[in-house]
Amino acid sequence: MKIEEFNSGSYLQQNEYKSFSPTEINQQWIWEDAKINTLLAEANRKLGALDTFAMQVPDIDIFIEMHIAKEAAKSSKIEGTQTEIEEALKKESDIAPERKDDWQEVHNYIEAVNSSISKLETLPLSTRLLKDAHRILMKGVKGQNRNPGEFRTSQNWIGGATLKDAIFIPPVHTEINELMSDLENFLHNDQIDVPVLIRAGIAHYQFETIHPFLDGNGRIGRLLIILYLVSTNLLTKPSLYLSDYFERHRQLYYDNLNNVRVKNDLAQWIKFFLVGIIETSDKGINTFKAILKLNEQIEDKKLIKLGKKLPTAKSLLKYLFRRSVVTALDVQDELRVSLPTANTILADFERLGILKEKTGWKRNREFEFTEYLNLFKDNK
Repeated sequence: MKIEEFNSGSYLQQNEYKSFSPTEINQQWIWEDAKINTLLAEANRKLGALDTFAMQVPDIDIFIEMHIAKEAAKSSKIEGTQTEIEEALKKESDIAPERKDDWQEVHNYIEAVNSSISKLETLPLSTRLLKDAHRILMKGVKGQNRNPGEFRTSQNWIGGATLKDAIFIPPVHTEINELMSDLENFLHNDQIDVPVLIRAGIAHYQFETIHPFLDGNGRIGRLLIILYLVSTNLLTKPSLYLSDYFERHRQLYYDNLNNVRVKNDLAQWIKFFLVGIIETSDKGINTFKAILKLNEQIEDKKLIKLGKKLPTAKSLLKYLFRRSVVTALDVQDELRVSLPTANTILADFERLGILKEKTGWKRNREFEFTEYLNLFKDNK
């Protein structure tokens, strides 16, 4: 199939509406657009540089946890959830009651990412794995009664209050199993010569078009990208997260996906997707460099002043790189020290300018590793 000649599908008349039936994607893909070749080469180069750099970072898994927290917050934000990364790092007991639903959605996504990445060690990327991730995603939140972990058996739609004024109506539920089987086969088909990043971009479009679940399709579709890049060994660690790029260009993200269905413009979607890989890889490398520099500055110029407390201080710093908003009780539990010792080391870190106390209270105080946290904020 030539990308420039792609016909995205057709509309099928149902009782009172028309659903979109997408063209299957498990086939050879070719293209004439030279810009795709240029962007693809650059995206592969940048992604390779990110993966190489990530593997040179000591204790990389510690820093990956913050990347996952950011991805969870950003991916959920696209769907309307308002939890920011610093709030996502707090324990549930520290979250205001009116914020707990949003917090839970973000934490479900974190759990879904971690669980899925772990399962890739023994399972192929499959509809079974995506269903397991969806079951985790919907646990205890507003979508928990909408068939978690199962493909839908009724019609859904995007935009509008009802089917009558919907912006887009995905395929009827009886098509889902066949379409998802085609998508899965496309990802694993070694008889066709289609680059991994082109497959990832096409697969994400197709998943969002099928919209196989009643809720949570956006988040699972974005998780699919991460899982595929790790499963193909294009990434050794899950260090690339596109949700920040999609969230910053949210309208373009939706428009480019929809223009494939409306205008058959698959080429533009792929170019937008590849630019996202390039920009996000660059940001990832810059973030890792900044983390290493920050760690070196703190260890060499600040912690050294703590003398005999240095081993405890290094343990706390390592913990802060995983979770940059903490309380004295958190430190007590993590470092297995007494509460007075936890309070003392936190006071040392505050005095050295490593931590900032955020509440202004005398009790239940929260300390933030602000300089580190800012590395994951919306720096353009």
